[in-house]
Amino acid sequence: MDISTDIWGQLAVEASQVYLSDGTVRSPFADTTIEKLPDKVLLHIFSYLSHREICRLARICRRWRQIAYDTRLWKNVSLRPEVSGLHVGSLEMLLQLISVRFGPTLRYIELPIELITHTVLHELSAKCPNLTHMLLDFSTAMQLHDFSEMQAFPTKLRYMCICLSEVIFMEGFMRKIYNFINGLEVLHLIGTYEKCEEEEEEIYEVINVHKLKSATPNLRVINLYGINFIDDSHIDAFSSNCIQLECLAVNFCNKVTGSTLKTLIQRSKRLTCLLMNGTSLKSEFVMQAEWDKCALQELDITATDLSTECLVDMLTRIPSLKFLSAGQINGFNDSVLKQWVESGVTRSLISLDLDSSDNITDEGLLKFLQRQGHQLSACCLSGMPHITDQLWMSILPLLGNCKIIVMGTAEKLGVNIHVDQLMDTIASNCGNLERLELRWDPDNLRFSDKSQKAIDILRVKCLKLRCMVLSDGRYYETVKANFERADRITVVRTTTCCRVSPYHLLRNYNDLIFN
Repeated sequence: MDISTDIWGQLAVEASQVYLSDGTVRSPFADTTIEKLPDKVLLHIFSYLSHREICRLARICRRWRQIAYDTRLWKNVSLRPEVSGLHVGSLEMLLQLISVRFGPTLRYIELPIELITHTVLHELSAKCPNLTHMLLDFSTAMQLHDFSEMQAFPTKLRYMCICLSEVIFMEGFMRKIYNFINGLEVLHLIGTYEKCEEEEEEIYEVINVHKLKSATPNLRVINLYGINFIDDSHIDAFSSNCIQLECLAVNFCNKVTGSTLKTLIQRSKRLTCLLMNGTSLKSEFVMQAEWDKCALQELDITATDLSTECLVDMLTRIPSLKFLSAGQINGFNDSVLKQWVESGVTRSLISLDLDSSDNITDEGLLKFLQRQGHQLSACCLSGMPHITDQLWMSILPLLGNCKIIVMGTAEKLGVNIHVDQLMDTIASNCGNLERLELRWDPDNLRFSDKSQKAIDILRVKCLKLRCMVLSDGRYYETVKANFERADRITVVRTTTCCRVSPYHLLRNYNDLIFN
């Protein structure tokens, strides 16, 4: 028997109402307010808020203030105003916070240069015995505090991130902490790559890597990001002392040429992840490495100048590569893809990023994906004007297991992209999709009045979709409004502030996150 939705709605309304003796209607929850919620429920609600929002709520009433200052809400704290919005006005206030609000529950803390003093570090060492993660931001420093009297430092650190300055030498500070950091497993040294200017300036080695490696023999993950003085000798230094090394990232360290890769591969038997995006790798050095004897599974060589011969030699010799980012390389062409497949070593591949690989043809790419597409969890083919929606319509049915897809190019095309058909094809074939980015210029996107239906189908069928990135324009506004009506307000974003990357699939992704 069919019962209309209006009848079901009426039944639901009546079930939620209580009829009083005087004939008035009242909800059984009318007397329930947030004040009547138990403290543990409020504490759980507060745990979803940022610390800046929690501080605002502390002004509401005495009870909320007490809950807001519960140490369980302050396990992970950033005191960098540009990151968290929290600004500590004085060292005395910070020392009081460490003692009263943070205490033994503190696990992670970020400190800006003005709060990095020997008294603060002493207090953290004494009052926060469970502190395991620390970020020290020296990037804006023009002068260090005096650390001559520093006698203590947190001893249980497993993760440390140091944001370097271009001009401040760190040895005075580092000399004081070497004896306390031998338990480190994850180390980030963040340079000033994003701040550098076109003009060449004098480069200073502001931290002594050779001494640092001797103090940190247990490192598993090393991330040297955008440091203008890092070269192959520093890679050699770490590989000589860190026998546990699993992941080495030297992205945007443009002095790295690969001359010590052979030694690195020979020494680091556990190395499974090597990220060298934006380095100055030389083909002759790369070809000398014994890739056939390595345990490497994840490799990023994006924006390097490797030759076709070198790419073929390296890729066909790595026995179990799972993750490859090799975009923006002129030498990467159909011949590389063909010989790589024929070598039989692509059976483990789950992630492929060929951003801006203009020398790969549609035919070569389609042949490769017909053989390997079913096993891919990430496929990023952006920045190539010749790959339009027509080719994607042929590719998407081959990507049934994909979780991450990036398509399109920001440059204007001479053809239009029929995005409604594209959304239908994605929804029909990629039910496991979690992250999607369309980089096409808004002016190239063509959609109709039926777009809402195509978006509805995508939203309903791709329930795991947590991030969809589009260029700002009419289509972005349409998609964003659709998802917001379904109460999925954080899914749709713009390319202005967000980019999708296959890095989410890296085994050490959580350890590689900084800032």
